Amino acid sequence: MPELEQQEQHDQEMIQAAFDEVLSIYKQSPHRQKVELIEKAFHFANQAHKGIRRRSGEPYIMHPIAVARIVVKEIGLGSTSICAALLHDVVEDTDYTTDDIENLFGKRIAIIVDGLTKISGGVFGERASEQAENFRKLLLTMSEDIRVILIKIADRLHNMRTLASMPQAKQYKIAGETLFIYAPLANRLGLFAIKTELENLSFKYEHPEAYAQIKSLIDAQAKENEQIYKEFKIPIQDKLAALEFKFELIERIKSVYSVWHKMQKKNIPFEEVYDLLALRIVFEPKDGSTEQEQCWLIYSAITQLYHPHPERIRDWVSTPKANGYSALHVTVMGPHGKWIEVQIRSVQMNEIAERGLAAHWRYKTGERDDETELDRWLKELKEELKNPNPSAIDFMDNVKLNLFASEMFVFTPKGEIKTLPQGATALDFAFLLHSDIGFKAIGAKVNHKLVPLNYQLQSGDQVEILTAKMQKPIAEWLNFVITSRAKTKLENALRKELTVTAHHGQRTIEEELKKVNLTPTPEVIQTLLDYYNIRDKRELYRQVGRKTIDVTDISKKIFKAKPKNLLKKFVTLQFGSSDNKMVPLIKKNKKVDRKKTFHLSDDTSSKSFRIAQCCQPIPGDDIVGYVDDNEIVVVHKRQCPEALKLQASQGDRIISAEWATRNEKSFPVTLEMKGIDRMGMLREITNVITDEYSVNIQSINIQTDAGIFEGSLHVYVHGTDDVNNLCLKLMKINGMNSVKRVEL
Repeated sequence: MPELEQQEQHDQEMIQAAFDEVLSIYKQSPHRQKVELIEKAFHFANQAHKGIRRRSGEPYIMHPIAVARIVVKEIGLGSTSICAALLHDVVEDTDYTTDDIENLFGKRIAIIVDGLTKISGGVFGERASEQAENFRKLLLTMSEDIRVILIKIADRLHNMRTLASMPQAKQYKIAGETLFIYAPLANRLGLFAIKTELENLSFKYEHPEAYAQIKSLIDAQAKENEQIYKEFKIPIQDKLAALEFKFELIERIKSVYSVWHKMQKKNIPFEEVYDLLALRIVFEPKDGSTEQEQCWLIYSAITQLYHPHPERIRDWVSTPKANGYSALHVTVMGPHGKWIEVQIRSVQMNEIAERGLAAHWRYKTGERDDETELDRWLKELKEELKNPNPSAIDFMDNVKLNLFASEMFVFTPKGEIKTLPQGATALDFAFLLHSDIGFKAIGAKVNHKLVPLNYQLQSGDQVEILTAKMQKPIAEWLNFVITSRAKTKLENALRKELTVTAHHGQRTIEEELKKVNLTPTPEVIQTLLDYYNIRDKRELYRQVGRKTIDVTDISKKIFKAKPKNLLKKFVTLQFGSSDNKMVPLIKKNKKVDRKKTFHLSDDTSSKSFRIAQCCQPIPGDDIVGYVDDNEIVVVHKRQCPEALKLQASQGDRIISAEWATRNEKSFPVTLEMKGIDRMGMLREITNVITDEYSVNIQSINIQTDAGIFEGSLHVYVHGTDDVNNLCLKLMKINGMNSVKRVEL
């Protein structure tokens, strides 16, 4: 048999085996069996993609099959979604149309495939207008049929699992987009297992060394953790058996990304991440009492065996999260002085937690129960989509505010419970109740005490909004509201005022630029945006119009005149010249090769790159490059929120970058110190810095209270090696408790 035929036969056997596995999983599910329809979709897709291979070398059809497998096994959807998953790339990659899909498989599958086709190739296009439009399409299709986004998440999960075959710059773009949009979406829809895997895979490609290091630290504790679990769960098994519960105990270890995120957020080493271990109790409810009551009964049994942490009880049984998550969490002191989190769930709670509320979504055909939080969120989303002509980045940010935020619960004066994101203000609460209440708000009473509208609410607060008929919305309110609903309503109401303010700001900038003989070209505006650290032109004009930034810097600092040449001055006076303009320090560099890794060496021209001020990376940090309009590479830390946004929204400008310095340049860093105060402590600290280590100090601030000191140290270093060595030397000082670099 010729080699080509052998390969084809091998491919078909592999394809058939993969599809048979999908069918096998589907046949074991509770869905109505529509095997013939699924087989028809498979054969159609297989024929349509015949001869096409993925970058990894495998037949292309293996990707739709893998997506269908995730859809049925990990999300728990039925035949319509499986067919749509198998067909999701047919319209985009072949000559078949949506009409062909509708004729063969019906309108519902065709609508889902059409929705998936519209948001293919990543959420974002290359230009801002395309980004906004594609992001709108994603949310619009999601609000029409939730299965579109569920299949899209499955598609992204498989792409992340096979990301190794992609070039590095493409890996950064896809990983950034995943962390920026898809992981929060999965979380919002209750797909916790998928959300965790997406975060871990993104982290693995963005920070391979940190990922490997934390994973090895977790693996090194595996035997010790196994022993702790063994000792910990035996008394629990006995207690639950005595209470006649049917149950399953599942051991959980905190994910690599979660560990790293906590280390970054709290600025702590791995050894100080104490909630690494968790035990999940999944029980079958007994007759005679509610699931909620049985959760508290199990809680009572656990806390009789182990001492609970008084501040680590989480009750999502009485009030489930907005994405449907319901469970009772308690952290207790286990064997060997280890804190262990216990998660108590019924079988139904566990199913919703694993597969998401969206897996139980009541499609448009069925009867509706009481409106769920997901219903309310999607309704709010539709309102957002009606907002005309938003800035692309503003639109993404507004929606993402509600994707990322942790939740809290507050009460109305009548005792109704309302869900808000952490950090929400009294004015956000007012807009949650009704836009008219928000517009007329003048203050609030929180727990019967008078507070201003920018007061940040806490979970459990009871809030009453005070209004006045004459009150009108104020532009300054946009500075402190955080919910997308409040921002959107305010921007709509203030559009005319904001437009006037922006026009005034634009005129002010133009007048300031005239002083240095410049016009507001795209290059000039980009330089101003970079200098003031503002993301778009509209916001720049608004801030100047509101006089919140100093525009005199334009002529004094940002643009400078070239010094006049005396000979040129003489010639000009004698013969005249039309060239009397001041020349700005803007010059477009030669085009950066997007496919190559950009090396930041001491020889690299300082005009070809600059360090991003938002995160200030230093040699040794994991970095990524963003090519601006002037072909200058802006260097960010890979975990920088601004870099994540750029990776997601302007992926074609993202390049891989590496340090290649020889310790000739110095970079500013800040260290935080904490320890026991004593005579001579400050002298010893400065001796280590200046005498032993020869590091230049920018400033040092130390405060003491009751024998404990805390301080910040601003120094110049050559890279992360300097930082690590300096921290080690400072830690040797008697009484020093901790020294850490402050991550911007």
